[in-house]
Amino acid sequence: MKKIIYTLSVVATAFIVSCSQEFTDTDNLYEKGLDNYYSRPQDIDEAMAGVYHALYSADAMNDESISANLLSDMMFGGGGPDDRAAKNIDGFQDPEEDTYKDLWVQTYNGVYRCNILIEKLSEADFSEHFLTEEAEQEYLNTALAEAYFMRGFYYFRAAKFFGGVPLLVNSDDPKDLPRSSYSETYAQVASDFKTAIELFPSANGSGPSTENYGHANKWVAQGYMARAYLYYTGYMTNIEGQPTSDLPLPDGGSISKSQVVAYLDEVINNSGYGLVDDFRNLWPYSYVNKSAGEVVLPWAEAEGLDWAGQDGNTPTFGNGNNEFMFVKRYSPSTWDDGQQFNNRMRLFFGIRDNNMIPFGQGWGMGTVNPILWNQWDDADPRKEGSIIQLGNAEQGTEGWQSGFGDHETGLMNKKYTTLQHNDPAGVQDIKGMFWFMYDITVGDMQLWSAQDFVFMRYADVLLMHSEITETATGLNAVRGRVGLGNVGYSLQALKEERKHEFAFEALRWFDLVRWGDVDSAFGAQIEVQNSGIDATYSVQYRPETKGLVPIPESEIRLSNGIYQQNPGW
Repeated sequence: MKKIIYTLSVVATAFIVSCSQEFTDTDNLYEKGLDNYYSRPQDIDEAMAGVYHALYSADAMNDESISANLLSDMMFGGGGPDDRAAKNIDGFQDPEEDTYKDLWVQTYNGVYRCNILIEKLSEADFSEHFLTEEAEQEYLNTALAEAYFMRGFYYFRAAKFFGGVPLLVNSDDPKDLPRSSYSETYAQVASDFKTAIELFPSANGSGPSTENYGHANKWVAQGYMARAYLYYTGYMTNIEGQPTSDLPLPDGGSISKSQVVAYLDEVINNSGYGLVDDFRNLWPYSYVNKSAGEVVLPWAEAEGLDWAGQDGNTPTFGNGNNEFMFVKRYSPSTWDDGQQFNNRMRLFFGIRDNNMIPFGQGWGMGTVNPILWNQWDDADPRKEGSIIQLGNAEQGTEGWQSGFGDHETGLMNKKYTTLQHNDPAGVQDIKGMFWFMYDITVGDMQLWSAQDFVFMRYADVLLMHSEITETATGLNAVRGRVGLGNVGYSLQALKEERKHEFAFEALRWFDLVRWGDVDSAFGAQIEVQNSGIDATYSVQYRPETKGLVPIPESEIRLSNGIYQQNPGW
């Protein structure tokens, strides 16, 4: 823990100094510190940006969108022969010993910033900045709620990967805290989510809006409470063999099933979120015919696809998206900005060494398991709406050439992949779609992706509600959106729906673990090509790991024996 705390102190100081340089008042800005920085709403807003900033990882393999997909049964490591990290994650191996170090460090960067905000907001007096006491209190409550939610989010993410972790809930907690138990960690997660739900003003949860897009709100906190409830109760029941139907709280209380149902009911009835009419309009490939000067995706043109955009009120691009609830925002960037602010899932999971409008090239990791394609009903438009068939003229990939990467199956994900097309004005210059959107004319293919990664969308609320209540209403609403008929509720039907609805959205691995299905999901012998050579590939899950990844070995050494490695590692 010593190294964690030191790193956090450096990061926090750097953040404060960098933010203070933008102030326009006459204070000595370079003397800002923890004691006087949080004195204005502007300070709080900038510090909150720092909280969300910890979502980004410098190491791409530590990005949840990449690592959780590679761990699942839907994707293989792929990439080139030298891309060992992706293959290690896919194969449940850790020969590098610090595969997940950045995920661990960024967790505590985020937690520390949340702790500071919670402490400073609890004693803040911003009355001179607001016309009424009610307005001031609403601002403070909303900021506190976001800080509590994000602390719960960081601990929840860490617990899903690592299990029990050290719980720092104050900025001055000792540096040598041991790891808390699995249940203690989830109790803290539940407590933070509960506090956030209670603090968020109801008016703050009025559905999607451009102004607060990318920030948490009351409805997001309620959805995440349900997600934590399902994960904890499932893990304890199916992995630890300790059946439970409650999510613990630190004071000895708990969150019950009925409370979680009430939270989800409120989201469904009051939030303003809903399902986009066509599932395929959630993803940017449905936009390429609008932005290019030619038809580049025939099936998208024929079926009138129209991208919904990335938020609830996009004036230029998209027709309005009321389904995305919580996202990680990205933007086109430069090498000076830092590559982590660009959506690297699209780059790393893009088609390797092929340029085929509308699909750009990438590093070829995350090749799709053909079992998923072969078992998926052709009548479900999500099949072709989620997976690219390489070498298929209707998909615009007839020019694909194999042999450039490993674990090639002829299938890649379509939701998060690089897109490109000729300039709409007719200039034959291939650029990324998002460069056109933001009116940027020069771009490196490694940096051009501004597609948001979706942590939670409204379809998940509906399916979680069906799973917890064991009713088919939410299940059939999601099926109805893609033209599939109603079914009666069963856990198996629910599992199939989640598999197809959320393919490649980094949920599948965690679903397999909490259902106890992870033991049976792996082991099939799959025909692939490795750099043009026919081969058979098989991933063998190791049940002794209990669905957890290893604690970074460097952190174990620095803890002087306080941390114990996870089982199986």
